[in-house]
Amino acid sequence: MFAFAGAGDEQRQDYRIGKVRVRVSTLESNRAYTASYPLLVLLRSGLKKMGEVQLAVRFTSPAHLPDTWATYTSPLLPRMHYLRPIGVAQQEALRAAAVRVVAAWLERSEPPLGREVVRHMLDVDAHTWSVRRAKANWFRIMGVLAWAVGLARWLDGVQRWRSPPTTVLVHVLYLVLVWYPELAVPTASLYVFLIGVWYYRFRPRGPAGMDARLSQADTVEADDLEEEFDAVPPPEVLRARYERLRTLAGRVQRVMGDVAAQGERVQALVSWRDPRASRIFVGVCLAVAVALYAMPPKMVAVAGGFYYLRHPMFRDPMPPAAVNFFRRLPSLSDRML
Repeated sequence: MFAFAGAGDEQRQDYRIGKVRVRVSTLESNRAYTASYPLLVLLRSGLKKMGEVQLAVRFTSPAHLPDTWATYTSPLLPRMHYLRPIGVAQQEALRAAAVRVVAAWLERSEPPLGREVVRHMLDVDAHTWSVRRAKANWFRIMGVLAWAVGLARWLDGVQRWRSPPTTVLVHVLYLVLVWYPELAVPTASLYVFLIGVWYYRFRPRGPAGMDARLSQADTVEADDLEEEFDAVPPPEVLRARYERLRTLAGRVQRVMGDVAAQGERVQALVSWRDPRASRIFVGVCLAVAVALYAMPPKMVAVAGGFYYLRHPMFRDPMPPAAVNFFRRLPSLSDRML
């Protein structure tokens, strides 16, 4: 949302007072929502509340399952886009052209809307670098991966027998799935169904507005705001920001190098860059193949699962031999200048 300039000053741009987005797919059919949303604006001085707006929204649509299924499963873009896809640069050019077309159309509406209104609502500057947006996206990724972290912690607790009844129950469930593998997919589907039913109680009761905490706007530092709003900073400020960006990029570079090294170690297993390691790995693979051909697969699966879930009193606190072997494999980082 923008506040309009005076009628006598047509060249003056509208100034921001905030915006509210309501996604149609988050609304239930034939239900009225009434809520008050704060109008938040991020300025050089920080986050500022410009006021509140009271909205009443109702989405009227037939709630027939076939129509909903057809809508959700239809492609997002026209057929030609998938038959003759265009490059990223062309997509950006088309997006910019679409913004100009929408802005020109709304400028002729009554009351007219300035181009800055359209650019603000369509987040035209969302691709520009911002430490605040980078932090927000990082925490979004962490939120997405939270379930995987929780699952890993739960498996670690089961493996360490922190709750013996749970570990025993996992043993029984694992035996059932190994002996009757055809039940694996139905069991997983039923489990996901129960999760969805459980979270139905915590569903959002209404459309959400702009989230300052999600945007990291309530905890942003003054230096980050200056970097976000100052297009051409002084040389000394630019030097300090460059050094900070180099530090951040160095961390990313180190992580990229570690990921590349792990992949190169996997390739080194059979590339014979380390003859002794490749000889050991090939011999172990042959022994495993012979053993698995001779032993029933269900017995192997049960033995492997029970070995993984063994009691901590039977565990060695040192890293496993396979992990030590993998970490000693060579990578191309030794050959980089």
